[in-house]
Order: sequence, then C-alpha cells, then structure tokens
Amino acid sequence: MQKVKVEEAVGMVLCHDITMVIPGEFKGAAFKKGHIIREEDVPELLKMGKDQIYIWECGAEFIHENEAAQRIAGASSGQGITLTEPSEGKVQYIASLRGLLKVDMEGVCLVNQIEEVALSTRHTNFIVEKGDIVAGTKVIPLVIKREKIELVEQICRDRGPLLEVKEMQSLRTGLITTGNEVFHGRIEDRFSPVVKEKLSRFGCPVPFHKVLPDEASLITESIMGFIEKGAEMVLITGGMSVDPDDVTHSGIRATSAEIITYGAPVFPGAMFILAYLGATPILGLPACVMYSKTTIFDLLLPRVLTGERVTRREITKMGYGGLCLGCPECKFPFCSFGKSV
Repeated sequence: MQKVKVEEAVGMVLCHDITMVIPGEFKGAAFKKGHIIREEDVPELLKMGKDQIYIWECGAEFIHENEAAQRIAGASSGQGITLTEPSEGKVQYIASLRGLLKVDMEGVCLVNQIEEVALSTRHTNFIVEKGDIVAGTKVIPLVIKREKIELVEQICRDRGPLLEVKEMQSLRTGLITTGNEVFHGRIEDRFSPVVKEKLSRFGCPVPFHKVLPDEASLITESIMGFIEKGAEMVLITGGMSVDPDDVTHSGIRATSAEIITYGAPVFPGAMFILAYLGATPILGLPACVMYSKTTIFDLLLPRVLTGERVTRREITKMGYGGLCLGCPECKFPFCSFGKSV
C-alpha cells in the first residue's frame, strides 16, 4: 500500500473503498476497492476532501482488508448463514433461515483478542428470521499481517463454527394438564390455551392432551402413553411446587426419565422441571407460564426445538440475566432477560 497524491494516481488501483455521505440521501462507497483511477475521478475525489489516496502495493506477508474479512467470515460461520460481499472492508453474516442463533462466545472472544481483528455478533440463543443480520466482521487497518488471519482460521478449525443458525423443528407435543380443581371442573383451565398459543408460534401441533387429577401414577401413565403414540415432546402444566398435592415431579421421575433439573435460577420460572426419556424432552411448567408474558419456558423452548440436549450446567448459568423485571409492556427478546452477556 502506498500513499500518493490524487493528481498523480491516474492509472493506479485503489486499495480501499472511499465512502461518500450526503445527509438524508446517500451513504456508501463512491469509489470501490480495485477501481482504476481516471482523469475524471480526480476533481470528484478532491471535492470529497481526498488530496491523497492509498493505492495497492502490498507485500506477500499482508492481506487486504476485504480478503481478510472474507476469510474470517468463511472460517467462523456455519450452517444457516450466508455471507455478503465486502463493503468498506466489512462482511456481514445473514441468517438463511428462521432459527436459533448459536454463538461460541469464548471463540468470539479469542478471535477479538487478536489485535486489529473485529468480530461482532448478536446474542446467542436469539431467534432470528431469514434475512436478519446476525454478525459482522472486519479488520481495523487497510491491510493486516497474514499470520493474524491464519490464527483466526486455526481457532475456528479447533473449535468448529463460531456462529450458526439452527433450524427449529415442529415437534408433535403431548400436553398434560394437572390439578384436582381443573379435573373436577371447579375452575376453568386457563393454562392449556396459553401453552398451545406459544407452541403455535413454532408450528408445534398438540395431538395429545389430557386433564388429570393430582395422581402421580396417572401422570406417569400418560407420559408413557403419549410417547408410545408418537409424541416428540411432553409438557405438563401445574403441580410443580412443594404442596402435598403437587406430584408432577414424582410422576415424571417414575417414568425413569433423566431429570436434568428440578428448579432453575430464573424468575419467573424457578419451579421448572426438565427431563429426558431417551431423546424425548419432558418439561414441567410452573404456574407463572400461565400469567407471565415471558418465563423460562420462552427461554428454553426454542433450544429444545433445535434438538439441543440442554444440560444442568447450562441451566445454572441462566441465573446471570435470568431476572425478568416484569415491565408493564414486555419487550422480550429486546431486553436483558435471559441474555448470557
């Protein structure tokens, strides 16, 4: 890269984009990297305040910003992501489908620890739509040492893709509503409609639904029966607390399912159960799901629908950011609730 006067640059190759801003009308590259400077370009460049420009003259040990951004993006992106062409040295990562954004936060940190490299992402476990921007990358100078980009590529080879968008499946769901008060018709079941509405957002059908009294054996029998009939996920509403009549936990445990957690450091949603019977997830939903706009159910359901097997360690980490402020107008997911960083 060599700096030359604009008047002396005719015939030379521009090595970076030159941005022009007309407030309210235009912002973008007036001259693209690789453009060969012409006589008629000189007055335009001078009007833009460019008395001197950089022309391409780079040794083998350096990489131009555009190539560097493309290599970083290519190495760090995985399934469900497409990449834009470089613009002003930056490549954007675009979701190619509706799904759950997964980000290797530690891997992104390792990349950004490399001087002159910048990789910026949205939060992990964020639902994105097709066409959404999920990340962007560039290097700070116009050219960067090749060894730094090779180090980024090595990090990505060692860890796998740092970003991907995982498709969420529409799981056939079995729903069990528990509670003597509902079973005997003393009160209206207001829980099931809320759960079904949330499931409908993800296209999950509910072909199996039972209303049961507070009897652990009946809960166990219904869970097993739903799975035998083809249920790919089982949800149980109610019966999560420590009252003598709350037996959902016992009913789940009696199936021999692996109990990942009984309780979670998330408010609302502390009295939550996650278990797996083989590959089938079983979720015990606390009463807050019925009346709170956003709860642990909203945080974990998308992850379950990707086929991810959530661990207890991951749930314990949800305590950081797991406090909902109960705002009068819920703006989730554009808030701090459930955000890991």
